[in-house]
Order: sequence, then structure tokens, then C-alpha cells
Amino acid sequence: MNITQHIERGAQFFPHKTALIFEEKIFTYGELNKLANRLTNGLRYLGIKCGDRVALFLPNIPEFVIAYLAILKRGAVVVSVNSMLKSDEVHFILNDSEAVAVVTTESLREQIPHRDLAFLKNVLIAEGETNTDISLSTLTEKGSADFKTVSMEPTAPAAIVYTSGTTGFPKGATLSHGNICSNMHSVKHCCQIDSDDKLLLFLPLFHCFGQNFILNGGLNACATIILQRRFKQEDVLRAVQNHGVTMLFGVPTVFLRLLETGVSQSDLNSVRYYFSAAAKMSVDLVCQWQEFCGKLIYEGYGLTETSPFACYNHDLRYKLGSIGMPIENVEMKVVNEAGNELECGEVGELLIRGPNVMLGYWNRTTETRKVLDNGWFHTGDLGSMDKDGYFYIVDRLKDMINVSGFKVYPSEVERVILEHPAVLEVAVYGMSDRLKGEVVNANIVLKPSKFASAEDLKSFCAQRIANYKVPHTFRFVDSIPKNATGKVLKRVLQQN
Repeated sequence: MNITQHIERGAQFFPHKTALIFEEKIFTYGELNKLANRLTNGLRYLGIKCGDRVALFLPNIPEFVIAYLAILKRGAVVVSVNSMLKSDEVHFILNDSEAVAVVTTESLREQIPHRDLAFLKNVLIAEGETNTDISLSTLTEKGSADFKTVSMEPTAPAAIVYTSGTTGFPKGATLSHGNICSNMHSVKHCCQIDSDDKLLLFLPLFHCFGQNFILNGGLNACATIILQRRFKQEDVLRAVQNHGVTMLFGVPTVFLRLLETGVSQSDLNSVRYYFSAAAKMSVDLVCQWQEFCGKLIYEGYGLTETSPFACYNHDLRYKLGSIGMPIENVEMKVVNEAGNELECGEVGELLIRGPNVMLGYWNRTTETRKVLDNGWFHTGDLGSMDKDGYFYIVDRLKDMINVSGFKVYPSEVERVILEHPAVLEVAVYGMSDRLKGEVVNANIVLKPSKFASAEDLKSFCAQRIANYKVPHTFRFVDSIPKNATGKVLKRVLQQN
């Protein structure tokens, strides 16, 4: 087994079909596979062995895809590094993963520290001047286009994807070839991707959603992937018009921004399928989008630790507000603090078990034992299941606020505040309080040309939710801090 069987199958049966488009560059399946083979031989020349960790500290560029495939073909392990991280954060990941090489760009090179990285032997530059480092393109050009991909056991590590680091240091979720292969087959099946589809990929490739769900899911279907460096509305619309994009994958913020900036239905006329994940999507947004273009935004649920796909709101049995049902071969249940399974409608922690669940956290045995129990992964998410087997997310277990012994779910308060006509975005979080233990705070982004005072919002909430749930403080801000996939960084809000 090897994840890269998908690109080899595409090269064998569809060698002249377009696999990847990036700006003015076009790569067929045959070309992409040969480039990956050439680089694999280059990695072998550098002494990189099966099981070695190789880091990708790159933006969304074709070299990420080529290097990703090459590392896996060699039997080495891909370590994805968020391209927005700074030197100390990069140092932690390179040191923690014991990476022997890192692929990066000239502009990001300064964030790679020279200190205390005994394992790091080579720095490869994929874009820009190389200086004393190795040119990725030169290494690729020198290699042979023939390479026999290393066959791996299903349980062999394939990728280490570091968690968002919303609490403390990030942990490296170690995903196997079996994990990722299982997941990319589920993506193809659930989203019904076929070889005629054109997938737009602007989400970061260093993230599990962009890397495993969209990239691997698309290549597994021999579809065409239009790669963009980042989300920009004008670039999205241009790609739809120029390339006939059929599938658009995003986070809730993407769809919200498209609606807020006045995109028209005709701008997206070729898109047949919309999908959102990585952050909870409001019912209002789903309804607004359906009213706007007559199509649903399908929602999935998962985590880095589940490769990431675990749950899907199926098109034929769609339930508004639900994350859907577990995908094929995956089990989910809701348990209380004692680990006992709860009845329908009761709120508890969501647990997941299946072939998509990670091997564990890299070099973190104690942390792994905390979240993996007899194959069941403890998600840290609070949710419930209805009588039909559909699951619903309530909140993050760690985000729950305890006000004088009363439980407050931030998502419930956020949903109420978003009903106010002047509010564009909101983030609710808890702050320590001497008398009550914690109090509820809310950061508010108002819509352009709209106004609401703290008293307005407090009164609005008091009419709709219990007094202990009403925010103690409303802070009006220009933006709310989020990670690369749109997840609100509540730890940052609490620190500020």
C-alpha cells in the first residue's frame, strides 16, 4: 500500500488529463507523476530513507504537491508546517518531528532557525534564490523519471500533521497510509467526485482539510485541481469563469464573505457542489446560501486526528443544523464524564472509532493515552445524537463556560447574537471571575454602516436567553483572530 497509488493510477490510465492548474502552469497526471519520481530519486541521492521525516514549510504552490508525493513514494513521512508560523514555532515542530530535511521558499527561509536542530541535514528551496541551500528544481531535474514506489504497511506512518495549537504547544497527529487511503476513498464516495470534476483548492495544503480531503480526494478520483495560494474572492470568481470549477470547498467564513461582498449567482454558475468543514456553520448561513443560489452547502465533520473526515450530512437525507452521520466503516457515540454512552438527545463528548483514526501523537505517549481508548478517539467536542442517528455539535468541551455552576455553551450565545441585524461576526469565550468562577464575554464585529451599543446587545440577549448566559462584557473589534482554516482562536481572545 502507498497513498501515491492514486497519482500512479492517474498516470497509467489518464496520462494526458490535467491533474493540477496553478496560475499559468498546467500539469497532466503523467507529468506530475514523473516530476514526483524525479524528486524521489533526488531524495534518495540525499540519503533520505524510508521512515525519515521530511518537513514541508511551503505556501500553496505546485512544489508542495510534487514534494508531498515524492516523500511518500520514498516511504518517508511528510511533516506539514504551517507557513504562517514564526521561527520559534517552526523550531519546535522541526525539533519535535526530528525532520532530516525541510522544503521551503526563499521568503520563508529566515524562519528556519540554525540552532539546536541536530537531525536537520538539508534545506531545499522550492521558490526563490537558494544561496547555500539546495535547489529543489535542480535536484528534481537530475533525477530519473522512473522509480518503483516503496510499498508500505497500512499502519506505517505517512504524515505528521500538527494540531492548530489552540492550547499550549501543537501535537503531531501521526496518520498512517491506511488512515489516509481510507479517508480519501470516503471523500470520493460521499462527495461523488469523478474524473470530470474540477476542484478549487485555496485552503492551505499544510492543513488536513486541504491536504487529505481536497488534494488526495481529488487525485484519487482523477479529477482536476485548481490550486490557489490563498482565498481571494476575485481569484475564486476568475477560476470559476476560466476553468469551469464544479466543486468548491471552504470554511464558513469563505461562504459568508462571498455573500457579504455581493457575488451573483451567475458568477458561480458552473459550481454543482459546495462543501464546508473545519468550523461550525450556522443554520442561517446555510439558508442564506440556499436562497442565494438554490444549492445546499454540504457539511462534514472531522478533526486532524481523524484524517480528517468522520461524519457527513448526506444529500439524500440532509438535516439542517446537523453534521450528519458517520461515514462508511466509522462509528460515533456520545458519552458522559464517566464514559457511559448517553441516550438520544443528551449532550456529552463525541467519540470516534474507525480506520481514519490516527496512530497517535508523535512522541507523546501520555497525550495519546488521554485521547485514545480501545480505538475510540475522544474528540473534545460536545454533541448529541437524534433518534435517526444524526449528530449535532454543541460546543468544544474546553470552551464550555461555568458561571456559578451553570454550564454555558458559547455557540448558543453566538447564535443568538448573530440574529441581531447589526452583527457580522461574534466570538464568545469565558473569563475568570472571583465571585462566579467565570463570566461570559463577547467580541463583536459589526456590519459596515451598522451600529449597536453594548447595552443594545445586552438587552437583545436578555430577551432570548437566561441571564447567566448574557455576556458580561461586549468588546467591539475590527476582526476576530482565526487560524488558517477559520477556527476562532479563543485562547488569543482570553489573553487579550
